[in-house]
Order: sequence, then structure tokens, then C-alpha cells
Amino acid sequence: MHTILVAPDSFKESLSAAEVADAIRDGMAEVLTDAAYTLLPLADGGEGTMEALVIAAGGRYVTVQVTGPDGSPVQARFGLIHDDRTAVIEMAEASGLQRLPVARRNPMKTTSRGTGELILEALDADVEQVILTLGGSATNDGGLGMAQALGVKALDASGQPIGPGGQGLLNLASLNLHELDTRIPATRFRVICDVVNPLTGPHGATHVFGPQKGATPDMLIALDQGMARYGRLLEQVTSVKLMEMPGAGAAGGMGAAACGFLGARLEPGIDVVMDAVRFREQIKGVDLVITGEGRIDAQTAHGKTLAGVAREAAQAGVPVIALAGSVGEDYKEALACGITAVFSITPSPMALDEALEQAGSNIRRTARNIAALVRVKAP
Repeated sequence: MHTILVAPDSFKESLSAAEVADAIRDGMAEVLTDAAYTLLPLADGGEGTMEALVIAAGGRYVTVQVTGPDGSPVQARFGLIHDDRTAVIEMAEASGLQRLPVARRNPMKTTSRGTGELILEALDADVEQVILTLGGSATNDGGLGMAQALGVKALDASGQPIGPGGQGLLNLASLNLHELDTRIPATRFRVICDVVNPLTGPHGATHVFGPQKGATPDMLIALDQGMARYGRLLEQVTSVKLMEMPGAGAAGGMGAAACGFLGARLEPGIDVVMDAVRFREQIKGVDLVITGEGRIDAQTAHGKTLAGVAREAAQAGVPVIALAGSVGEDYKEALACGITAVFSITPSPMALDEALEQAGSNIRRTARNIAALVRVKAP
């Protein structure tokens, strides 16, 4: 009997990691009916990280109303684990791309205020620690909206509050931390993410991630200028060197805000999650690991979920098969990190919205075919 560990990440804007794991198991079970399956949804700091941590710890969710990325109210969750002493907050819950259809995405205006409001709700619950997971944000405001919700004053040259979003950063003249919530210094903040991009420049928050948030070429120039202005001020008022810090550009600059305003340190998301789910224990005695994520390319090998799975599987001597919605031409870098084989789930050319809608059935079909290969006896 085969023992199979199913440990995927989410498929962005389509399926959660738990839903992907279910689809893989269901597809494989059509052929390998007597196999033993262990489902272990994972994440690397982006969307799905909160769910992975709450499931692993047997925690619970709290749902509250906060400000969405476009300023309208939304219902968002945060998790409580470790006997309610630790809050897990996923930025994408309040401030994520999934909150806005493509036509309404505009990083000049979108705000991270809702993420700050989630932090306030967690502090009101008397937590001792906050794990803030970055990724999937619809914002490019440097996390300043979050900070404003926590009491930071961001003013223009005339002493008036700046507007929301990246546009506001262009008018930023001063930052005042005197009214920052007094519970912040007494709370431990762990911030986990899956990128190492700096705050500004060609590899920074704006130029790398701005286009997927709706930024036009002209917007990119203005947004990066505003981010640089903000970054220099933030360094001055916090005495934290942020402009070149790896990961400061995560989630539209939220990495910089977390380090500057919250006193946090950035941690590799996949390491935190794999420790929480006890991955090294789960892989013992396993014959095969099946993992997956929305896209596999050169970035997969750098801090992503699949790289962490491949690393641990290699140490345990277990082969890893990965599924993806799309596979880049540079996918061989992912193979080099220890993945045995990569399969695209997309059966034919199709529009993105069609691929997202059919992800579940495509995963099940691909997993079924992988199971058929696994069942074939070597001569």
C-alpha cells in the first residue's frame, strides 16, 4: 500500500491549499484506492498561511468588519491559536487582491488600513503575539494605511492628513508616531513573507508587483517616487534601515512598515509554516509527496512552498511530484531544488478566468493520471 503525503500551496485567486489538497487526493484515489493519504495544506507567507497555521494548531477564527482596499467595509477573519495567546493575521483578508475585481484595482488609491484594524481587534483580544502574513495585497501604500489605523499621523506640507493609497505618499511630508497604540511595543510581532524585494527600485515593491495590482506604466513611476519619499521619512523617524532591507517591499511595502512601526523582523514564511505543521514528522514513512502551486518557474526555488517541501523531502529520501496551473520556461530551476517531476494541470490553451474556474477539475484529472503512473510496476 502506498503512503502519500499531499502538501500543496494554494492556487492564487482560485483554490485554497486545503481545496487543492482535497482535489489531489480525490483524483489519485480514483486509481490508488487503497493508498493512505495525509493532507497537509501549506503556505509560504502569502495567501493561505493563516489557514495553514490555524488548522495545524487547532485554533479558531474571529470575523470582524474592517476597511477594504478600496475604502468600503468588508468582513475579514483573523485566527487565534495557542490558547488564544497568538493572533494570526493574513494581510490579504482585509487588503487583498481578491477583494477587488480587476477593473477596480488601482494602487494609487488602495489602502492597507483594514490590516491595521485587524491588528487592533487582535490587541483588543489581549494576545501576546501577532503573526502577520504578507502577500496577495492590492495595495502599494507602504503599509502606511495599516500604521494610520494604529495611530500614526501622516501629514502633508500644510500639516493636513494625506489621502489613502500610493497617491498619498507623493504628498507625505511628515510622520508622527506619538499616538501609536501603546500596546504595540508590548506585543511580539512576527512577520512572514515569501519575497526578498527591497522597498524601491527596479526590483522593488512597485515595479515588480505594481502591474498585477492595476498600475499602469505612468503609475509605476509616480508610485515608486512616493514609496522612496515615504521610505526615507520612515527611516528617519524609526532609525531602522529599511530602504535596502530584503523583504521591505513585500505586500506593497508592508514589510517596511512592519519592521519600522511594529518592531518586527521578517521571517521566511515556509520555514514558520513547516515547523507549525511538524512537516519532518509527517514525512516519516511516506513513499511519495505530491505538492503544487499556481505557477512553477525560477522563483519557485527561492523561498516558495515547493522549495521547502523539496528540501525536506530530499533529506528524507522521498520523491516529490509537483502540479501547477502554469509552468514557466525556466521551471528547471525548480527541478534543481529537488522536485522530481513537474506537471501542468492546464489541458489546452484557455483564458485565465477559464483556467481559474476549472482548476479543481484539472487538478483531479492530472492527479488521477499521476496515480496511474505510480501504479505502473517497473520492469
